[in-house]
Amino acid sequence: MLASVDLLEIGLSLCLGAAALVCLFDRHVGRATGAYVAFALSLVLTWLWLGAPLLALIELVLGGLVTGASLFYALGALDARRRGLRFHVTSLRRHGPHIDTFRGPVSHRLARTLLTVAWCGMVGAVIRLVMPEMAYNPSEHPLMLVAVLLVGLAMGAFALHRHRLRRLLAFNVLGSGVFLLVVGLAGTAEGSQALVGVGLLVASLGSLLGAVLIRELNAHEDEASQEQAGAPGRPG
Repeated sequence: MLASVDLLEIGLSLCLGAAALVCLFDRHVGRATGAYVAFALSLVLTWLWLGAPLLALIELVLGGLVTGASLFYALGALDARRRGLRFHVTSLRRHGPHIDTFRGPVSHRLARTLLTVAWCGMVGAVIRLVMPEMAYNPSEHPLMLVAVLLVGLAMGAFALHRHRLRRLLAFNVLGSGVFLLVVGLAGTAEGSQALVGVGLLVASLGSLLGAVLIRELNAHEDEASQEQAGAPGRPG
């Protein structure tokens, strides 16, 4: 029984880590957004595994549905200006650049990578040494190790990327990693679940607001670029 339990926890950890890596570092923003939805669904299973069905339900509604829909709206795949919400798969290719082409200097990327590794080590050391009474031991529970990696990688991705939606994705993964750490440290008591539930609500509202702002900024930039492109052809 113990072996099957360990394998299941390891499987959940691998799913969370793999989905987070694609979400944070895939340069195709459409695939990265889809990976975030897979990440949220994996987190739903993780909350169930940790004995927090309330958080699993909140994550499914707010993380998978509301936040996922808002991210696709920012990407241009959801249209709310017509009759209801419509999902346009082809809009991922038609509207705007959905492949992040920005590449910073190699020295900056190396520095941010080293800072990310240092942050992961610092958080892990704090959890392991300063808080030995935590509910889950990181040396025995891979979910805690994954939570530390999520926080560090998301902070690194937020500092590295310049694409607005990629930063919003990093913000959401960072919040999920922090919430997973909170539950790992405090357990699944009603108080900790309520605290994390409020955090999920605030993060979802922040993602919704950020998605609306990104959509509007992209629309204004598209209009400005079209006006500039059409300016030389205007009759004098």
